[in-house]
Amino acid sequence: MMNCPICHDAAHTRSSVKMSNDTKERYNQCQNINCGCTFKSLETVTAIITRPQLVTPVPPHPSSNGQQFLFM
Repeated sequence: MMNCPICHDAAHTRSSVKMSNDTKERYNQCQNINCGCTFKSLETVTAIITRPQLVTPVPPHPSSNGQQFLFM
């Protein structure tokens, strides 16, 4: 959530477009009924604070009858 640049109330994202692996352009709308400003913003990853050492895939959960599903 962002704040409206005009009235500073809450603004919600209405849609977004992926610009790159690290950046997303968001279309926002102010939730203040007396303002209703719509604006674009950019969300960008600026730094990775903690990187996992090894990512191990997790097996799927079995269904209620004990059957496991395999995804290709």
